[in-house]
Amino acid sequence: MVKPKPKTMKTKLQAIENPEGFLMKIAYWVTKRKFGKVLTPLKVIYSRLPLAFSLWVDRIHSLEQKLEIEVELSMLIRVHVSQLNTCRFCIDIGKMLSIQQFKNEEKFYHLAQYQHSDLYTAREKAALEFAEELTRHKKVSEAVFRRAQRQFSDEQLVAIAWVVSTEHVYNLMNVAFDIESDGLCALMNPAETGLPVKEMV
Repeated sequence: MVKPKPKTMKTKLQAIENPEGFLMKIAYWVTKRKFGKVLTPLKVIYSRLPLAFSLWVDRIHSLEQKLEIEVELSMLIRVHVSQLNTCRFCIDIGKMLSIQQFKNEEKFYHLAQYQHSDLYTAREKAALEFAEELTRHKKVSEAVFRRAQRQFSDEQLVAIAWVVSTEHVYNLMNVAFDIESDGLCALMNPAETGLPVKEMV
């Protein structure tokens, strides 16, 4: 029996499968080795930008490890912001990395219900609420800010805002060109988990 070919993602700009620059060829090779495929944003977006942009993204990722908030909390914020911005590529890769790195992967499947779930601490809820307001309204109300301020230092609040802001850059660049999930983290069958699809996406 012949297996069906995987569905090709249709993006607004055609993916560049064979980049011209030597360093970009290396970037393709590195991502293919790391993820099993060349990531679509690399082929559609970063292959059309000066190489320094790709290097900037890598450098920013390294610098963010020095932020004064927990890596798991940072990832929770990123996945939640991606959900709010409907960036399916970022949701996909965020969940894949989260499942690889953290034990409590359930948190990443129930983010839409964080406010009413016992899975999340008061600290996590305050950060997610801050991130959600900033994402939805482009500002944070005084009440939400005060709740976050009770849980985080000034430096940590700045770190949370930074995570939200940079995630917007990645989300909007992907959404602009119809870049969908790369299938890095195939979502479980809702029938097997008992979870509605909307809770898992």
